[in-house]
Amino acid sequence: MESELQKLPPETPQPTRPESLDESSTKDDRPLLKPDPTNPRLQVLQSQSSNPSIDELEKKYAPYVRHDVYGIMGRGELPLAEKVLLGFALVTLVPLRVIGAMSVLVVYYLICKICTAFSVPNREEEEEEGLEDYAHLGGWKRAVMMKSGLFLARVMLFVFGFYWIPETYRPIDLNANGKSNNENGSKEQAEELERPGAIVSNHISYLDILYHMSSSFPSFVAKRSVAKLPLVGLISKCLGCVYVQRESKSPDFKGVSGVVNERIREANKNKSAPMMLLFPEGTTTNGDFLLPFKSGAFLAGAPVQPVILRYPYQRLSPAWDSISGVRHVILLLCQFVNYVDATWLPVYYPSQQEKDDPRLYAENVRRLMAHEGNLILSDIGLAEKRVYHAALNGNNSMPTVFHQKDD
Repeated sequence: MESELQKLPPETPQPTRPESLDESSTKDDRPLLKPDPTNPRLQVLQSQSSNPSIDELEKKYAPYVRHDVYGIMGRGELPLAEKVLLGFALVTLVPLRVIGAMSVLVVYYLICKICTAFSVPNREEEEEEGLEDYAHLGGWKRAVMMKSGLFLARVMLFVFGFYWIPETYRPIDLNANGKSNNENGSKEQAEELERPGAIVSNHISYLDILYHMSSSFPSFVAKRSVAKLPLVGLISKCLGCVYVQRESKSPDFKGVSGVVNERIREANKNKSAPMMLLFPEGTTTNGDFLLPFKSGAFLAGAPVQPVILRYPYQRLSPAWDSISGVRHVILLLCQFVNYVDATWLPVYYPSQQEKDDPRLYAENVRRLMAHEGNLILSDIGLAEKRVYHAALNGNNSMPTVFHQKDD
Protein backbone atom coordinates (compact mmCIF):
# COMPACT_ATOMS: atom_id res chain seq x y z
CA MET A 1 0.00 0.00 0.00
CA GLU A 2 2.86 2.39 0.80
CA SER A 3 4.06 2.18 -2.79
CA GLU A 4 0.57 3.19 -3.95
CA LEU A 5 0.37 6.04 -1.50
CA GLN A 6 3.67 7.47 -2.68
CA LYS A 7 2.04 7.99 -6.08
CA LEU A 8 -0.84 9.94 -4.71
CA PRO A 9 -0.67 13.76 -4.53
CA PRO A 10 -0.60 15.27 -1.05
CA GLU A 11 -3.89 16.57 0.29
CA THR A 12 -4.50 19.61 2.38
CA PRO A 13 -5.14 18.78 6.03
CA GLN A 14 -8.77 18.27 6.94
CA PRO A 15 -10.35 20.31 9.71
CA THR A 16 -10.67 18.56 13.04
CA ARG A 17 -14.05 16.91 13.44
CA PRO A 18 -15.69 14.95 16.23
CA GLU A 19 -14.71 11.27 16.20
CA SER A 20 -17.33 8.74 15.24
CA LEU A 21 -17.46 5.13 14.14
CA ASP A 22 -20.60 5.32 12.09
CA GLU A 23 -23.45 7.66 11.43
CA SER A 24 -25.71 5.54 13.56
CA SER A 25 -23.36 6.02 16.51
CA THR A 26 -23.88 9.76 16.36
CA LYS A 27 -27.64 9.83 16.34
CA ASP A 28 -28.96 7.35 18.93
CA ASP A 29 -32.67 7.97 19.45
CA ARG A 30 -32.47 11.76 19.31
CA PRO A 31 -34.11 13.76 16.51
CA LEU A 32 -32.24 14.53 13.32
CA LEU A 33 -32.81 18.26 13.59
CA LYS A 34 -32.07 19.68 17.01
CA PRO A 35 -31.33 23.32 17.83
CA ASP A 36 -27.95 24.00 19.37
CA PRO A 37 -27.20 27.72 19.70
CA THR A 38 -23.86 26.96 21.41
CA ASN A 39 -22.25 25.53 18.28
CA PRO A 40 -20.68 28.49 16.41
CA ARG A 41 -19.34 26.39 13.54
CA LEU A 42 -22.78 25.24 12.52
CA GLN A 43 -24.29 28.67 13.05
CA VAL A 44 -21.91 29.84 10.32
CA LEU A 45 -22.86 26.89 8.08
CA GLN A 46 -26.54 27.60 8.54
CA SER A 47 -26.23 31.31 7.94
CA GLN A 48 -24.32 30.63 4.74
CA SER A 49 -27.14 28.38 3.49
CA SER A 50 -29.94 30.90 4.11
CA ASN A 51 -32.08 31.42 1.03
CA PRO A 52 -29.69 29.78 -1.44
CA SER A 53 -30.61 28.89 -4.99
CA ILE A 54 -30.79 25.25 -6.07
CA ASP A 55 -27.65 25.68 -8.18
CA GLU A 56 -25.73 27.09 -5.21
CA LEU A 57 -26.87 24.23 -3.00
CA GLU A 58 -25.87 21.60 -5.56
CA LYS A 59 -22.44 23.13 -6.00
CA LYS A 60 -21.75 23.51 -2.29
CA TYR A 61 -23.16 20.15 -1.18
CA ALA A 62 -22.22 18.12 -4.26
CA PRO A 63 -21.65 14.79 -2.40
CA TYR A 64 -25.34 14.71 -1.42
CA VAL A 65 -26.98 15.80 -4.68
CA ARG A 66 -29.16 13.32 -6.56
CA HIS A 67 -28.75 13.14 -10.34
CA ASP A 68 -31.26 10.45 -11.30
CA VAL A 69 -34.56 10.95 -13.15
CA TYR A 70 -36.44 11.40 -9.86
CA GLY A 71 -34.57 14.60 -9.02
CA ILE A 72 -33.89 16.31 -5.71
CA MET A 73 -35.34 14.42 -2.74
CA GLY A 74 -36.92 12.03 -5.25
CA ARG A 75 -39.71 14.53 -5.92
CA GLY A 76 -38.87 15.77 -9.39
CA GLU A 77 -41.37 16.01 -12.24
CA LEU A 78 -41.44 12.70 -14.10
CA PRO A 79 -42.02 12.10 -17.81
CA LEU A 80 -45.15 10.22 -18.78
CA ALA A 81 -43.25 7.03 -19.66
CA GLU A 82 -41.71 6.90 -16.17
CA LYS A 83 -45.12 7.39 -14.55
CA VAL A 84 -46.52 4.48 -16.55
CA LEU A 85 -43.60 2.24 -15.52
CA LEU A 86 -44.03 3.23 -11.87
CA GLY A 87 -47.75 2.51 -11.95
CA PHE A 88 -47.22 -0.88 -13.56
CA ALA A 89 -44.49 -1.83 -11.06
CA LEU A 90 -46.56 -0.71 -8.08
CA VAL A 91 -49.38 -3.15 -8.83
CA THR A 92 -47.26 -6.07 -10.08
CA LEU A 93 -43.61 -6.04 -8.99
CA VAL A 94 -43.81 -4.35 -5.57
CA PRO A 95 -46.28 -6.82 -3.95
CA LEU A 96 -44.20 -9.80 -5.11
CA ARG A 97 -41.00 -8.28 -3.77
CA VAL A 98 -42.56 -7.36 -0.44
CA ILE A 99 -43.83 -10.93 0.00
CA GLY A 100 -40.44 -12.31 -1.05
CA ALA A 101 -38.49 -10.04 1.31
CA MET A 102 -40.76 -10.80 4.26
CA SER A 103 -40.49 -14.53 3.55
CA VAL A 104 -36.68 -14.37 3.58
CA LEU A 105 -36.74 -12.34 6.79
CA VAL A 106 -39.08 -14.77 8.56
CA VAL A 107 -37.09 -17.82 7.43
CA TYR A 108 -33.84 -16.40 8.76
CA TYR A 109 -35.51 -15.29 11.98
CA LEU A 110 -36.72 -18.86 12.56
CA ILE A 111 -33.21 -20.19 11.88
CA CYS A 112 -31.77 -17.73 14.40
CA LYS A 113 -34.51 -18.60 16.89
CA ILE A 114 -33.67 -22.30 16.70
CA CYS A 115 -29.90 -21.72 16.91
CA THR A 116 -30.19 -19.43 19.93
CA ALA A 117 -32.75 -21.49 21.84
CA PHE A 118 -31.47 -22.24 25.34
CA SER A 119 -28.30 -20.26 24.58
CA VAL A 120 -27.02 -17.48 26.81
CA PRO A 121 -26.05 -14.31 24.92
CA ASN A 122 -22.61 -12.81 25.39
CA ARG A 123 -22.75 -9.79 27.68
CA GLU A 124 -19.99 -8.03 29.56
CA GLU A 125 -20.71 -7.22 33.18
CA GLU A 126 -20.06 -3.53 32.87
CA GLU A 127 -22.20 -3.08 29.76
CA GLU A 128 -25.77 -1.93 30.02
CA GLU A 129 -28.74 -4.02 28.96
CA GLY A 130 -29.13 -4.27 25.20
CA LEU A 131 -25.51 -4.86 24.16
CA GLU A 132 -25.75 -8.66 24.28
CA ASP A 133 -25.07 -10.71 21.17
CA TYR A 134 -25.07 -14.28 19.90
CA ALA A 135 -22.20 -13.83 17.45
CA HIS A 136 -19.78 -15.59 19.79
CA LEU A 137 -21.70 -18.86 19.83
CA GLY A 138 -19.51 -21.69 18.62
CA GLY A 139 -19.93 -25.04 16.96
CA TRP A 140 -22.75 -25.95 14.60
CA LYS A 141 -24.97 -23.09 15.77
CA ARG A 142 -22.57 -20.40 14.60
CA ALA A 143 -21.89 -22.29 11.37
CA VAL A 144 -25.60 -22.60 10.57
CA MET A 145 -26.34 -18.94 11.38
CA MET A 146 -23.43 -17.73 9.27
CA LYS A 147 -23.88 -19.94 6.21
CA SER A 148 -27.64 -19.43 6.09
CA GLY A 149 -27.17 -15.70 6.68
CA LEU A 150 -24.74 -15.40 3.78
CA PHE A 151 -27.12 -17.25 1.46
CA LEU A 152 -30.34 -15.51 2.52
CA ALA A 153 -28.74 -12.05 2.37
CA ARG A 154 -27.88 -12.76 -1.25
CA VAL A 155 -31.43 -14.00 -1.84
CA MET A 156 -32.72 -10.75 -0.34
CA LEU A 157 -30.57 -8.74 -2.75
CA PHE A 158 -31.98 -10.85 -5.60
CA VAL A 159 -35.51 -10.05 -4.43
CA PHE A 160 -34.58 -6.34 -4.54
CA GLY A 161 -33.48 -6.68 -8.17
CA PHE A 162 -29.72 -7.14 -7.73
CA TYR A 163 -29.51 -10.20 -9.93
CA TRP A 164 -25.78 -9.99 -10.73
CA ILE A 165 -23.11 -8.51 -8.46
CA PRO A 166 -19.70 -8.15 -10.12
CA GLU A 167 -16.87 -8.38 -7.57
CA THR A 168 -13.29 -7.35 -8.31
CA TYR A 169 -10.40 -8.42 -6.10
CA ARG A 170 -7.33 -6.26 -6.57
CA PRO A 171 -4.04 -8.20 -6.38
CA ILE A 172 -1.52 -7.18 -3.79
CA ASP A 173 1.02 -4.67 -5.11
CA LEU A 174 4.50 -6.10 -5.60
CA ASN A 175 7.63 -3.94 -5.59
CA ALA A 176 10.66 -4.22 -7.84
CA ASN A 177 12.08 -7.07 -5.74
CA GLY A 178 8.92 -9.12 -6.13
CA LYS A 179 7.87 -8.45 -2.56
CA SER A 180 4.58 -7.00 -1.43
CA ASN A 181 4.23 -4.03 0.86
CA ASN A 182 3.53 -6.63 3.55
CA GLU A 183 6.98 -8.18 2.97
CA ASN A 184 5.42 -11.31 1.48
CA GLY A 185 5.31 -12.57 -2.07
CA SER A 186 1.60 -13.34 -2.34
CA LYS A 187 -1.80 -12.32 -1.08
CA GLU A 188 -2.26 -15.66 0.66
CA GLN A 189 0.96 -15.22 2.60
CA ALA A 190 -0.03 -11.69 3.56
CA GLU A 191 -3.41 -12.84 4.86
CA GLU A 192 -1.74 -15.57 6.89
CA LEU A 193 0.50 -12.95 8.45
CA GLU A 194 -2.31 -11.03 10.10
CA ARG A 195 -6.09 -11.12 9.70
CA PRO A 196 -7.95 -7.80 9.19
CA GLY A 197 -10.03 -6.77 12.17
CA ALA A 198 -12.49 -4.60 10.27
CA ILE A 199 -14.00 -4.07 6.85
CA VAL A 200 -13.82 -0.39 5.88
CA SER A 201 -16.29 0.62 3.18
CA ASN A 202 -17.57 3.78 1.56
CA HIS A 203 -21.20 4.42 2.51
CA ILE A 204 -23.85 5.02 -0.14
CA SER A 205 -27.02 3.23 0.90
CA TYR A 206 -28.65 1.07 3.53
CA LEU A 207 -28.14 -1.67 0.93
CA ASP A 208 -24.41 -1.58 1.74
CA ILE A 209 -25.06 -3.62 4.89
CA LEU A 210 -27.06 -6.21 2.96
CA TYR A 211 -24.22 -6.64 0.45
CA HIS A 212 -21.62 -7.08 3.17
CA MET A 213 -23.87 -9.56 4.97
CA SER A 214 -23.98 -11.61 1.76
CA SER A 215 -20.21 -11.52 1.31
CA SER A 216 -18.62 -11.70 4.77
CA PHE A 217 -21.36 -11.64 7.43
CA PRO A 218 -19.70 -9.00 9.67
CA SER A 219 -20.92 -7.26 12.81
CA PHE A 220 -21.73 -3.56 12.62
CA VAL A 221 -22.85 -0.60 14.70
CA ALA A 222 -26.62 -0.07 15.00
CA LYS A 223 -29.06 2.05 16.95
CA ARG A 224 -30.08 0.52 20.25
CA SER A 225 -33.73 0.51 19.16
CA VAL A 226 -32.86 -2.01 16.42
CA ALA A 227 -32.36 -4.69 19.10
CA LYS A 228 -36.04 -4.37 20.07
CA LEU A 229 -37.53 -4.57 16.57
CA PRO A 230 -39.61 -7.65 15.67
CA LEU A 231 -37.64 -10.22 13.64
CA VAL A 232 -34.76 -7.82 12.91
CA GLY A 233 -33.82 -7.49 16.60
CA LEU A 234 -32.82 -11.14 17.04
CA ILE A 235 -31.07 -11.18 13.66
CA SER A 236 -28.98 -8.15 14.65
CA LYS A 237 -27.94 -9.94 17.85
CA CYS A 238 -26.87 -12.98 15.85
CA LEU A 239 -24.75 -10.67 13.73
CA GLY A 240 -23.14 -9.36 16.90
CA CYS A 241 -24.16 -5.75 16.39
CA VAL A 242 -22.80 -3.14 18.78
CA TYR A 243 -25.74 -1.01 19.84
CA VAL A 244 -25.47 2.75 20.22
CA GLN A 245 -26.80 4.18 23.44
CA ARG A 246 -26.28 7.19 25.65
CA GLU A 247 -23.09 6.57 27.53
CA SER A 248 -23.16 5.45 31.13
CA LYS A 249 -21.74 7.80 33.73
CA SER A 250 -19.85 4.93 35.32
CA PRO A 251 -16.07 5.51 35.01
CA ASP A 252 -15.43 1.86 34.07
CA PHE A 253 -17.98 1.83 31.23
CA LYS A 254 -16.13 1.36 27.94
CA GLY A 255 -18.76 2.82 25.64
CA VAL A 256 -19.41 1.97 22.00
CA SER A 257 -15.94 3.05 20.87
CA GLY A 258 -14.28 0.81 23.44
CA VAL A 259 -16.47 -2.18 22.57
CA VAL A 260 -15.88 -1.77 18.84
CA ASN A 261 -12.11 -1.54 19.25
CA GLU A 262 -12.13 -4.65 21.42
CA ARG A 263 -14.08 -6.43 18.69
CA ILE A 264 -11.58 -5.29 16.04
CA ARG A 265 -8.65 -6.57 18.07
CA GLU A 266 -10.45 -9.84 18.74
CA ALA A 267 -11.22 -10.38 15.04
CA ASN A 268 -7.60 -9.57 14.22
CA LYS A 269 -6.34 -12.34 16.53
CA ASN A 270 -9.17 -14.88 16.31
CA LYS A 271 -10.28 -16.19 12.91
CA SER A 272 -13.56 -17.47 14.32
CA ALA A 273 -14.58 -14.04 15.64
CA PRO A 274 -16.76 -11.87 13.35
CA MET A 275 -15.10 -8.87 11.73
CA MET A 276 -16.56 -5.39 12.25
CA LEU A 277 -18.08 -3.52 9.31
CA LEU A 278 -17.44 0.21 9.65
CA PHE A 279 -18.33 3.21 7.48
CA PRO A 280 -15.72 5.79 8.54
CA GLU A 281 -17.35 8.59 6.52
CA GLY A 282 -20.10 8.64 9.14
CA THR A 283 -22.92 9.20 6.62
CA THR A 284 -24.04 8.33 3.09
CA THR A 285 -23.16 10.14 -0.15
CA ASN A 286 -24.34 9.90 -3.75
CA GLY A 287 -21.45 7.52 -4.46
CA ASP A 288 -19.19 9.84 -6.43
CA PHE A 289 -17.38 11.33 -3.43
CA LEU A 290 -15.42 10.19 -0.41
CA LEU A 291 -15.85 12.23 2.76
CA PRO A 292 -13.26 12.66 5.54
CA PHE A 293 -12.78 9.48 7.57
CA LYS A 294 -13.39 9.37 11.29
CA SER A 295 -10.46 7.73 13.04
CA GLY A 296 -12.56 5.42 15.24
CA ALA A 297 -12.14 2.44 12.92
CA PHE A 298 -8.36 2.83 13.05
CA LEU A 299 -7.74 3.34 16.77
CA ALA A 300 -7.04 -0.36 17.32
CA GLY A 301 -4.10 -0.21 14.90
CA ALA A 302 -5.19 -3.51 13.32
CA PRO A 303 -5.16 -4.20 9.57
CA VAL A 304 -8.35 -3.30 7.70
CA GLN A 305 -10.03 -4.61 4.56
CA PRO A 306 -10.95 -1.68 2.25
CA VAL A 307 -14.00 -2.24 0.04
CA ILE A 308 -15.35 0.19 -2.56
CA LEU A 309 -19.03 -0.02 -3.56
CA ARG A 310 -20.63 1.47 -6.65
CA TYR A 311 -24.31 1.50 -7.68
CA PRO A 312 -24.61 2.06 -11.44
CA TYR A 313 -28.15 3.12 -12.32
CA GLN A 314 -30.33 4.16 -15.25
CA ARG A 315 -33.44 5.56 -13.57
CA LEU A 316 -33.26 5.54 -9.74
CA SER A 317 -30.01 5.92 -7.84
CA PRO A 318 -29.85 3.44 -4.92
CA ALA A 319 -27.88 6.11 -2.99
CA TRP A 320 -29.61 7.27 0.18
CA ASP A 321 -28.38 10.85 0.16
CA SER A 322 -31.25 13.34 0.24
CA ILE A 323 -34.40 11.25 -0.03
CA SER A 324 -36.75 9.89 2.63
CA GLY A 325 -36.43 6.22 3.56
CA VAL A 326 -40.01 5.20 2.73
CA ARG A 327 -39.99 6.95 -0.65
CA HIS A 328 -36.64 5.45 -1.52
CA VAL A 329 -37.66 1.87 -0.62
CA ILE A 330 -40.85 2.12 -2.68
CA LEU A 331 -39.05 3.55 -5.71
CA LEU A 332 -36.28 0.96 -5.37
CA LEU A 333 -38.82 -1.87 -5.36
CA CYS A 334 -40.30 -0.42 -8.55
CA GLN A 335 -37.01 -0.80 -10.44
CA PHE A 336 -36.98 -3.95 -12.55
CA VAL A 337 -33.18 -4.31 -12.32
CA ASN A 338 -30.70 -2.78 -9.86
CA TYR A 339 -26.92 -2.87 -9.97
CA VAL A 340 -24.04 -2.88 -7.50
CA ASP A 341 -20.32 -3.39 -8.08
CA ALA A 342 -17.83 -4.23 -5.33
CA THR A 343 -14.06 -3.74 -5.46
CA TRP A 344 -12.02 -5.46 -2.75
CA LEU A 345 -8.61 -3.89 -2.27
CA PRO A 346 -5.75 -5.82 -0.64
CA VAL A 347 -5.74 -5.89 3.14
CA TYR A 348 -4.14 -2.68 4.39
CA TYR A 349 -1.41 -3.30 6.96
CA PRO A 350 -0.54 -0.08 8.82
CA SER A 351 3.01 1.03 9.44
CA GLN A 352 4.17 1.75 12.96
CA GLN A 353 3.73 5.46 12.29
CA GLU A 354 0.11 4.86 11.27
CA LYS A 355 -0.51 2.72 14.34
CA ASP A 356 0.76 5.58 16.49
CA ASP A 357 -1.34 8.15 14.60
CA PRO A 358 -4.88 6.87 13.83
CA ARG A 359 -5.71 10.07 11.91
CA LEU A 360 -2.80 9.46 9.56
CA TYR A 361 -3.86 5.83 9.21
CA ALA A 362 -7.45 6.86 8.38
CA GLU A 363 -6.36 9.50 5.87
CA ASN A 364 -3.97 7.16 4.05
CA VAL A 365 -6.65 4.49 3.66
CA ARG A 366 -9.10 7.16 2.48
CA ARG A 367 -6.70 8.48 -0.16
CA LEU A 368 -5.98 4.97 -1.38
CA MET A 369 -9.69 4.13 -1.70
CA ALA A 370 -10.35 7.40 -3.54
CA HIS A 371 -7.49 6.69 -5.93
CA GLU A 372 -8.46 3.07 -6.63
CA GLY A 373 -12.19 3.83 -6.89
CA ASN A 374 -11.91 7.07 -8.89
CA LEU A 375 -13.76 8.88 -6.12
CA ILE A 376 -13.62 12.62 -5.51
CA LEU A 377 -12.26 13.69 -2.14
CA SER A 378 -14.51 16.13 -0.31
CA ASP A 379 -13.87 17.98 2.95
CA ILE A 380 -17.50 18.31 4.08
CA GLY A 381 -19.26 15.87 6.39
CA LEU A 382 -22.37 15.03 8.35
CA ALA A 383 -22.87 18.54 9.72
CA GLU A 384 -23.05 20.01 6.22
CA LYS A 385 -25.38 17.23 5.11
CA ARG A 386 -27.85 18.19 7.82
CA VAL A 387 -27.64 21.83 6.76
CA TYR A 388 -28.30 20.78 3.16
CA HIS A 389 -31.32 18.69 4.17
CA ALA A 390 -32.68 21.54 6.27
CA ALA A 391 -32.27 23.94 3.34
CA LEU A 392 -34.08 21.55 0.98
CA ASN A 393 -36.93 21.30 3.48
CA GLY A 394 -37.09 25.08 3.92
CA ASN A 395 -35.68 25.01 7.47
CA ASN A 396 -33.34 27.93 6.90
CA SER A 397 -34.40 29.71 10.09
CA MET A 398 -33.04 27.02 12.41
CA PRO A 399 -29.89 28.04 14.30
CA THR A 400 -28.31 24.62 13.67
CA VAL A 401 -29.16 21.16 12.44
CA PHE A 402 -26.56 19.26 14.38
CA HIS A 403 -26.63 17.75 17.83
CA GLN A 404 -23.75 17.19 20.20
CA LYS A 405 -22.37 13.67 20.02
CA ASP A 406 -21.33 11.30 22.74
CA ASP A 407 -17.77 10.01 22.52
